[in-house]
Amino acid sequence: MKYRKIRAIISGGGTGGHIFPALSIANKLKELNPETEILFVGAEGRMEMERVPAAGYKIVGLPVAGLQRKLTLSNLALPFKVIKSIRMAKKVIREFKPDIAIGVGGYASAPLLWAAGKLGVPTLIQEQNGFAGLTNKILGKKAKCICVAYEGMERFFPADRIVMTGNPIRKEIVPATEETKKEAYEFYGLNPQKKHLLIVGGSLGSGTLNNAMMKWIEDGCQGGEDMEIIWQCGKYYKPSVDAFMDEARAKGAKGIESIQYSDFIKRMDLAYAAADVIISRSGASSISEICAAHKAAIFVPSPNVTEDHQTHNAMALVRKDAAMIVKDAEAAEKLMKTACELMADTEKVAAIEKNVAKLALADAAMTIADEVYRTIKP
Repeated sequence: MKYRKIRAIISGGGTGGHIFPALSIANKLKELNPETEILFVGAEGRMEMERVPAAGYKIVGLPVAGLQRKLTLSNLALPFKVIKSIRMAKKVIREFKPDIAIGVGGYASAPLLWAAGKLGVPTLIQEQNGFAGLTNKILGKKAKCICVAYEGMERFFPADRIVMTGNPIRKEIVPATEETKKEAYEFYGLNPQKKHLLIVGGSLGSGTLNNAMMKWIEDGCQGGEDMEIIWQCGKYYKPSVDAFMDEARAKGAKGIESIQYSDFIKRMDLAYAAADVIISRSGASSISEICAAHKAAIFVPSPNVTEDHQTHNAMALVRKDAAMIVKDAEAAEKLMKTACELMADTEKVAAIEKNVAKLALADAAMTIADEVYRTIKP
């Protein structure tokens, strides 16, 4: 296929789980034809308004916001924000003249793709989760192509327009080699003779995972005598974790010298390479990266997401013996005990790694890019 110059609008965001796939798609389209022009459309005040320009792309913000589950005054303003956002989206589309509008989920994708459909611009949506979000379920009725990462998505979308692509992830996330493991041990100052646990709570961190970890430290790091830990606690939680760790050190807490923590992990490729087992929330991007890295994981689905989609994501792997799961409400008591037991069971870790490797979909961004070109009218 010849990859001609195109003009594409990519819309969505709100969390890293939406932003990273969007940027992966954009990067692939630019790689296929450097003259391709891409404009992002996001929601004002959300993470994408910083992350997208940092990646070198222009972004326009819409005033759209999500519906709050509780009765609040902000919900009363929502219809007016949606109307204004649709009007702004139409203006952006008329001025940019895109060949296609791509939605990756999140607040901003709804008005943008709705406006694109009304103005005759073909639309493609990318659904990252195993349980489709409300925005994508609505947009899917008119979309020319729906790119998905899980089986059984006919429950939500027209079957004849679904394409199994997987989720685009950072290209540096690949199975570890002996060379990358060595680089990872050196980068993080780890002992190659020990087992290594990676705890990561998504781009914003996780209070549940942090609390489970702190309780384990308070209880004397039982079962962790032969392992080292890399712990991403998140920017929001960092001050409280700092205070806890300072107090733990002052008390001479057992095993604390084998734990290193930070608010954000920049070299996630090396963190994955070093890890024998990963503890993670089960957002779509996290699961796709763990599959790509061929790593054994224990998922703790967040209960604070629409339609409990993180549990659906995790169970898609658990049912195939490709991961383990611990409920959020049980994490404080069970999570670290489960992790220590798994780390000690090398045969089980190897079996999970073998099964999760089968679920990795290579180069999803390329597959989606091909669908973009097929969707655009010649």
